[in-house]
Amino acid sequence: MLTFDDKRIRVVVGHYGSGKTEFSVNYALKLAEQGNKTALADLDIANPYFRSRERQGLLEEQGVRVYSNIFGYDITADLPAITAAIRGPLEDPLCQIVIDAGGDHLGARILIQFDRYFDQADSDFFCVVNGRRPETSTLAGAMNHIFKIEKETGRRITGLINNTHLLKETEAEDVIRGYHLCTELSSRLGVPFKYNCCVQTLLEELKQKTIQYQDFHIFPMRLYMRESWLDR
Repeated sequence: MLTFDDKRIRVVVGHYGSGKTEFSVNYALKLAEQGNKTALADLDIANPYFRSRERQGLLEEQGVRVYSNIFGYDITADLPAITAAIRGPLEDPLCQIVIDAGGDHLGARILIQFDRYFDQADSDFFCVVNGRRPETSTLAGAMNHIFKIEKETGRRITGLINNTHLLKETEAEDVIRGYHLCTELSSRLGVPFKYNCCVQTLLEELKQKTIQYQDFHIFPMRLYMRESWLDR
């Protein structure tokens, strides 16, 4: 069983294509599986392709309440009209909430209006890093990306998530490459390195190839957002 931090609010940011939405959905489902009252807030109004609200039915069947724009999960309505109901789980001390923010620093700007809820003692800001994306494939590029998000939101990143992948072409070595990048990022920025994400099909191979790394914490994921799209 995965262990989670005590922080009740988890904000998830990252570059377009990093897989932050896939991580957010999986993270919320795992919280609910452990018996937590759980909500997922989809604040991604900048990316027209993959939004966590597209899986509202699946999420709510598994006990995760979904909050998005005032139009609900209608994926044709890309208007910056976030429902006021999101304040409910943010103000509920018994609710674990995952916030899927917009991509890049401009998409993360929407977080500013909820700033008063992000108390350091009660919230984390996770940055999902895909070491196979051109913009975040190097230490300098990844640091620049993080600095832009921090400047835009006025909040420091408190955890790094390695989600290095090449969609269906992903191999264990890609995840390991991302691990080394995030390890260096963690050292340079003084930010904890939380998880290494991988799809279920790579899990056993990745365990064998990383057995020498004592801090290689694996976060297995299902492709809820991309699976059908990749089969086209």
